[in-house]
Amino acid sequence: MPDLGEKCGVFGIYGKHNDASRTTFFGLYALQHRGQESSGIASTDGERVFVHKSMGLVPQVFDEAHMELLKGHSAVGHNRYTTFGSSGIEQAHPIVIEDVGLSLVHNGNIPVTKKLESFLASNQIDTKTLSDSQMIAEAVAVPMRQGRTLPEALQEVFPLITGAFSLLLMDKQQLVAVRDSHGIRPLSMGKTDDGAVVFASETCAFHPTGITYVRDILPGEMVVADKNGTRSVQIQSGKEQLDIFEFVYFSRPDSVLLGKSVYEVRKNFGIELAKEFVSTADVVIPVPETSIPVAIGYAKASGIPFEMGLIKNRYIHRTFIQPQQNTREQSAKMKLTPIPEVIRNKHIIIVDDSIVRGTTSRTLISMLYGAGAKKITMLISSPPVAYPDFYGIDTPKQKDLLAYQEKSVEGMRTFLGVDELYFLSYAGLIRSTGLPESSFCTSCFTGNYPIDIGELSNTVHTLPHWKPKT
Repeated sequence: MPDLGEKCGVFGIYGKHNDASRTTFFGLYALQHRGQESSGIASTDGERVFVHKSMGLVPQVFDEAHMELLKGHSAVGHNRYTTFGSSGIEQAHPIVIEDVGLSLVHNGNIPVTKKLESFLASNQIDTKTLSDSQMIAEAVAVPMRQGRTLPEALQEVFPLITGAFSLLLMDKQQLVAVRDSHGIRPLSMGKTDDGAVVFASETCAFHPTGITYVRDILPGEMVVADKNGTRSVQIQSGKEQLDIFEFVYFSRPDSVLLGKSVYEVRKNFGIELAKEFVSTADVVIPVPETSIPVAIGYAKASGIPFEMGLIKNRYIHRTFIQPQQNTREQSAKMKLTPIPEVIRNKHIIIVDDSIVRGTTSRTLISMLYGAGAKKITMLISSPPVAYPDFYGIDTPKQKDLLAYQEKSVEGMRTFLGVDELYFLSYAGLIRSTGLPESSFCTSCFTGNYPIDIGELSNTVHTLPHWKPKT
């Protein structure tokens, strides 16, 4: 139950029939976990662009009347959670540049915008109020105004975009998908039975609408979908370094990343934890939802019974009215309810995916003791989060991270008020994926940032005491 803001979710479709927005609605619904502040869809019928976006969850933003208005054979959609910058309807996606008919949705973050700012300033575009995503859209629009096609314009400005991005861009004739050259954020391609081409942040968005997964978009690759089909252009040589937090926390368990089931990888986290931490506890309890597969893996490998000792209120969602620090405790109590019959007079193992600030975890531990736990062991299915993220996760500043403040597992244990605390080793984390370490961006654990973070590097302090052991 980490204090992290979700990354954004993108979905797009290019087809032959005028129901693209409806398919996009269901795709966004499946990607709701990636962003719960605002949602939006832009569609085109080849002549006009239609757009609707608002604050709130997908079913709050769209109704049947909106679906009727969002006409066309092509659409892009977005669920947003603020990473950097302000939160409000002015920041909601899709971003539409009307004079060139461009619609853009973005998952990720551009920590260094100097090249974009310089390019836009040279074209008399003021960047003072623009987000990173708006800068990208405005930059692509410049060569489009000069007669370039959308793919040509994107290739021209691609070198200016320094950061993490999975982008979908649509004009009246085509839909374009592109990933940064490190593949930090996920993006997959699918197809419908009638030949429509679909793109989504996660493969879980394909299942509800009967879409067949085709492949992942490669790092540095651009895929263009138009009336002639699809074509691929490798804009820049790429190296896959997917954010490993997709496996740890963000992605839905029914998604597939880098050919690996998220559910199975999380079970492997639990199996590795059982190898690293042997216990004689009475029961294993997950913090819903992310940690359920981890707890299943640990329980199976250790022989300790698995129980759902915490019940999640499924109707509490993140809204655009964000809880302040002094209300986090109440928020945690509203989200989770302990079952005393499972907990009372027992040594329990509570399994969670990560600890960030630690405030909600401390509240949870207090709740479990209040429900009668005799002893609590807390197992975390990732190493300590010791460094902030600059690629699209809303992590706190480094000084607010519990691992930075406490400097040791013992210090963190004391802060949380738990009897035992153990983190999955870095080596165990990587081993659980079945993929080489080089496949991932692990900056939150290592402080190694594969894409330049510019002046933000001055805010990051190296912590030798958290250096991972591979």
